[in-house]
Amino acid sequence: MSHFVDRAGLSVAPELAEFIEGRVLPGLGVAADGWWRGVADIFARFAPENAALLAKRNALQAEIDARYQAGQPVDEAFLREIGYLVPEPAPFTIGTENVDAEIATMAGPQLVVPILNARFLLNAANARWGSLYDALYGTDALPGAATPGGYDRERGAQVIARAKAFLDDAVPLAGGSWADFAGGDPVLANPAQLVGREGDKLLFIHNGLHIVLLISRTDPVGRDDPGGIAGVVLESALTTICDLEDSVAAVDAEDKVAAYSNWLGLMRSDLKETFEKGGEQLTRKLNPDRTYTAPDGSTVTLPGRSLLFVRNVGHLMTTPAIRLPSGGAAPEGILDAIITSTIALYDLKGLGRFKNSRAGSVYIVKPKMHGPEEAAFTNRLFDAVEDLLGLARHTVKVGVMDEERRTSANLAACIHAVKDRIVFINTGFLDRTGDEIHTAMAGGAFIPKAEIKNAAWIKAYEDRNVRIGLRHGLSGKAQIGKGMWAAPDRMADMMAQKIGHPMAGANTAWVPSPTAATLHAMHYHQVDVFARQREIAGEAVPGLTDLLTVPFAAGRNWRREEVARELDNNAQGILGYVVRWIDQGIGCSKVPDINDIGLMEDRATLRISSQHIANWLRHGVCTAADVDAAFERMAAKVDAQNAGDPLYEPMAGHPESIAFQAARALVFEGGVQPNGYTEPLLHAFRLKKKAAG
Repeated sequence: MSHFVDRAGLSVAPELAEFIEGRVLPGLGVAADGWWRGVADIFARFAPENAALLAKRNALQAEIDARYQAGQPVDEAFLREIGYLVPEPAPFTIGTENVDAEIATMAGPQLVVPILNARFLLNAANARWGSLYDALYGTDALPGAATPGGYDRERGAQVIARAKAFLDDAVPLAGGSWADFAGGDPVLANPAQLVGREGDKLLFIHNGLHIVLLISRTDPVGRDDPGGIAGVVLESALTTICDLEDSVAAVDAEDKVAAYSNWLGLMRSDLKETFEKGGEQLTRKLNPDRTYTAPDGSTVTLPGRSLLFVRNVGHLMTTPAIRLPSGGAAPEGILDAIITSTIALYDLKGLGRFKNSRAGSVYIVKPKMHGPEEAAFTNRLFDAVEDLLGLARHTVKVGVMDEERRTSANLAACIHAVKDRIVFINTGFLDRTGDEIHTAMAGGAFIPKAEIKNAAWIKAYEDRNVRIGLRHGLSGKAQIGKGMWAAPDRMADMMAQKIGHPMAGANTAWVPSPTAATLHAMHYHQVDVFARQREIAGEAVPGLTDLLTVPFAAGRNWRREEVARELDNNAQGILGYVVRWIDQGIGCSKVPDINDIGLMEDRATLRISSQHIANWLRHGVCTAADVDAAFERMAAKVDAQNAGDPLYEPMAGHPESIAFQAARALVFEGGVQPNGYTEPLLHAFRLKKKAAG
């Protein structure tokens, strides 16, 4: 441990100590010695409890496994007996205060972006506003495609017609259609929708979202338009989650410092990235706010950027960046809570060029918590962080990701445990299914992955999440979110399907790109989400029966070709993601699936795919030889899919490939991984790869 430095009895990696003491604390006027003493105290208080909570996860799983192996039912009565299910709390309403409008009273898209990629971070933060013309022109959201080689007027006319039809619905004229608008000041059916102007830009509002109409007779598009309309800009990604978790490969102090550094750049508003595009050097930085003049002459200022959350890691992993006095690695989630909140002081104190939270809050998404005890632990941890930083109680808000079975089944109690700081709940199919499989791993073989999406427990999970959130007062105070649309090149399908999320009463949902955010924003003009929430709030919360019904394939006669197809699909997805994670440290990217469709993938993909194969192996649906054959076939396919990447290292015929070894381990050791998580193995193999140079 000679390469560590001592800070209040903690052994700290030098690069982390230098970052904190050289870049974070001086600008805040915080003394390093006192800060480190406070940090050491938090670890001393919370690290043992963190370990005890993880031990309880393992103990509950062992009891469930033993019950299945004994041939006994793992039903509601048994789950209550062992403490997996807890009593419902007495009626309550969340008491969260000082929440920004983007979270509490507005409905719109949300982005999740890997915090290690500064360019992606800036793109996402700046995705608060997006050109509808550009989003329609460059995607398959409209039939056909633009002809390459300059502006395609036919495609342009198609885009303009669709955008004006959107305006007819969202901001109707007093008479006629926007297609017939001939210029001048538009006369609206509801004049109150015109809330500002700036030069030739008109600012409208509908369903709480802003729309900017660009009018210019000199613009190439506006010059040929009867009304001089040169573009339509939509308020798009209201919020962005800057992710330290599933979309990044951060395995050591060097990686953690790089991640924290980007968060610091966002909170100080000085993050920038220079890159080459089309032979030109470009520098990207945060967009400024937008200013308009209201009809009464007052000034209207709107944020130029998404409101930023930061997603910390869960309770499971430790980090080599700090060693505790006992010699063990520090819980990574505790470190994230301390450092991301400390950095957020730059925003709370107004030390950056721009404000993130105008309400004076810090927004932390906490993933992969299992049940209300773990949520209560997070609540107390955030109390301690607030005390360390001299913040008022509940300044640090929490987003609870409903992606573990024990949380889904006890969601009301989880919300109650953080009721005065909660600002977000959501659902996520992939991680939630991964935990479903692991929890019932010993119970029997699962149905194929595609069929799981239609299982009864999925609908119960999605419906309960919204209705429980509404029952406890989240509407108007917090976000109720839905999961990711993973295919960034399939916007027509997204437009047809993702309207289901606002219709379900979710006031936000994840999209894979700024362009997708602009298109998905149209759904929130079509659906008044808060009106939908008022309708749904009167509905009963579905019971636990469907949620606890495991999608086993009891008595199924497996066809060999069906098994091979499922194994190939899972193995290809695992390899395609793992090879970038291990070899290049890329935690999220557009990965071609087995049908060569690009999907935005993160670790959740691995969890469900590896657990599914591990389940089939355990119950004899396939053999180890079948799995290895699938990996060998799919390694060749993934190699071919990545042939154009100069940094790519082939896996087929290369058993020494660390990435290939990692992929196999995720399956063959998947049954014994804690809750089926992939992080322990991925971190170990990534560290091995980094050590190998």
